[in-house]
Amino acid sequence: MNLALVHSRARSGVRAPAVRVEVHLSGGLPCMSIVGLPEAAVREAKDRVRAAIQCAQFEFPQRRITVNLAPADLPKDGGRYDLAIALGILAASGQIPLEPLADCEFLGELGLTGELRAIDGVLPAALAAAQAGRRLVVPVGNGAEAALSGQVEARIGRTLLEVCAMLCGHKSLPLAMAPPLQRAPTPDMLDVRGQAQARRALEIAAAGGHHLLLIGPPGCGKTLLASRLPGLLPEASETEALEAAAIASVSRGAHTQGLDPARWRERPFRAPHHTASAVALVGGGADPRPGEISLAHQGVLFLDELPEWQRQALEVLREPLESGVVTVSRAARSAEFPARFQLVAAMNPCPCGWAGDSSGRCHCAVDAVRRYRTRISGPLLDRIDLHIDVPRLPPSALRPDQPGGECSADIRARVTAARQRQFDRAGKTNAQLTQSETDAHCRLSEADRKLLERAVDSLQLSARAMHRIQRVARTIADLAGSEAIGTVHLTEAIGYRRNDRASRAA
Repeated sequence: MNLALVHSRARSGVRAPAVRVEVHLSGGLPCMSIVGLPEAAVREAKDRVRAAIQCAQFEFPQRRITVNLAPADLPKDGGRYDLAIALGILAASGQIPLEPLADCEFLGELGLTGELRAIDGVLPAALAAAQAGRRLVVPVGNGAEAALSGQVEARIGRTLLEVCAMLCGHKSLPLAMAPPLQRAPTPDMLDVRGQAQARRALEIAAAGGHHLLLIGPPGCGKTLLASRLPGLLPEASETEALEAAAIASVSRGAHTQGLDPARWRERPFRAPHHTASAVALVGGGADPRPGEISLAHQGVLFLDELPEWQRQALEVLREPLESGVVTVSRAARSAEFPARFQLVAAMNPCPCGWAGDSSGRCHCAVDAVRRYRTRISGPLLDRIDLHIDVPRLPPSALRPDQPGGECSADIRARVTAARQRQFDRAGKTNAQLTQSETDAHCRLSEADRKLLERAVDSLQLSARAMHRIQRVARTIADLAGSEAIGTVHLTEAIGYRRNDRASRAA
């Protein structure tokens, strides 16, 4: 037999499309060619595979070897096909049997000694292999990640020789095992002194999945509050955790650590620096990779010093804030990444940071304050549900002997109960409701409807802001255990948009 077929997986965004590695041996001068749209790293596999096969004490065929990576129109990159190519050559030359290859998929980069090295994007490949009904063989370094899916029989190998011994029936490769979960300590709300209104807004944001803007002078606790939000969110479901883990799996590179299998159930918290570019936020590159908004999927994206960000970078947030997905298109290829995150932004009220402070230390001109605040566009502010003033606290309120507020665990219990009401009612959080779902689940009495219309007219808010007020009011009612939205819930929700008008008027 001069032809062999081995199954593998490519990486395309967070998907893992199937790749058939077809190896054919024919007469002619000894050479090896790889076809099927391979990039440089794949073309270089011929040298790695040759050395690995020889180090494993197999014979490298002195014939014309053609390796086809199908489908031919799917770009192939990285060293993930090395193992499949080597097994295809050995099977086509009759050195290992063909039959065991049919129900397995193989991923892994080969070292010159035949050692199997870890690759990225193994979790999406494991989920896809389970859907195809095949087993998966991966390097030891990817075993914990492959086991997270819980749906595929994943085996781990250290060398090419071990995998060949398994295919020949001489030994069995160990099953991949997921590591025990490790939970890093999360910052607790007990550390927050005072700031009752900001604490309340943080609880509402956590309960309904709403976006939040914190406005206050330097050192008033904006970053402290934002870092406590992940500790208020309910534990991610398995589906949510797998979605976030799949993104982390394909993001491993020079600037990201990738997926930590021991902490895959934690909700992500991303806090990029304000010098980050639009591409860093949304993702991109010749081979599209996820950006910060996708790495924050099912978690929190914190943008500090919001007016200091490049306007172009902030504007790319508009569509993902509404749709929860981002499509990165390049000339050669495109990829779609999930981006369902909670935005928490923080800013100073003026360039010096002290506008409105009781100390009166702000001397910024009116025009300077206006220019500072208009760095953030109205459409972006429109998409942020809660706008909160965070005042400077007197030193006496920060003393250690001052009583603190509730701990994160108590608040999380209320948040979890409120979210359960939302999922029982609509199958999603209130922040994700469409306009028709908002009309159905956020009904107001006639008197409250007129109150909302007067508020929208007075504050000069958009129709989008009006619907967001209704969703926030629904969340407040859910926290109170109320089946209907009352006037007290609506007036509180309206109060969280007053700073929106101030920002526009500045």
